[in-house]
Amino acid sequence: MTDQLLDYARRYADAFADRDGVAATPLDGLIILRETAPSMLQYAVSKPLVALVLQGSKRVTMGSSTFDFGAGDSLLITTDVPTVSQITAASQILPYYSLVLELSPEIISDLVGEIGPAPIEQERPVRVDPTEDEVAGAALRILRLLDRPAALAVLGRQLVRELHYWLLRSSHGGAIRALGVADSHARRIARAVAILRERYSETVRIEALASAAGMSLSAFHTHFRAITSLTPLQFQKQLRLIEARRRMLALGEAVSNAAYGVGYESVPQFTREYGRLFGQPPARDIRDARGRLNIAA
Repeated sequence: MTDQLLDYARRYADAFADRDGVAATPLDGLIILRETAPSMLQYAVSKPLVALVLQGSKRVTMGSSTFDFGAGDSLLITTDVPTVSQITAASQILPYYSLVLELSPEIISDLVGEIGPAPIEQERPVRVDPTEDEVAGAALRILRLLDRPAALAVLGRQLVRELHYWLLRSSHGGAIRALGVADSHARRIARAVAILRERYSETVRIEALASAAGMSLSAFHTHFRAITSLTPLQFQKQLRLIEARRRMLALGEAVSNAAYGVGYESVPQFTREYGRLFGQPPARDIRDARGRLNIAA
């Protein structure tokens, strides 16, 4: 089954991957990633997702935790947390391939209601486990329909729901279940995170975030840090810095414009905090990143 899954993913990604190695599919939230060389460090705040690695290997760091994983493993991210990732094994002969699905809280909530009570896990937002056969089988049924658009249009949503079902029944299940329970800590903190993501450049009062989460200030601070590994202010700072880096690298914005655009009032402060997160000042970091991109191209 693993070989078949890789074969279908390879054929689709080789045909449709863009210059960034992303092969979008007709199903919302489902993509296939393809890389033919180890990547530079990639900084992001991902939405909840599961990634089934089919070939190659990758490293993901969240806070002080680092996860190394490869073919046959699944990465699960259950809340919006800043991560640093890098593809560590990929080549022209053996590219890196992974199938990535954004998790749907709506589908999970619906399935949780049908499945009934079961334990939930809320305090570990990133984890890696071997991909289970039922999950791989559901993924394979989806990939087999990618070159049959008429069938995919009718059966696609049902198959995505089936994949969510088997994920809920997998070793990841307790963590995924928390996304479908309305009053779980994970869902409550997710409401606060959504505000921070939308208003990252503004000053947001902690009291407003705690109120959105339906928690007291002390409980909010405790659960926010347990789930994201950061305080709310640290989380917002990383959002700002990651967005500023994207603007400079992708849009060519000047350092000062990027700093002010994400909410900083002082360019020196921005430069200091940028260096702490990315390891060097913004101008040098962007210059080096562009150089690596040009070499890769």
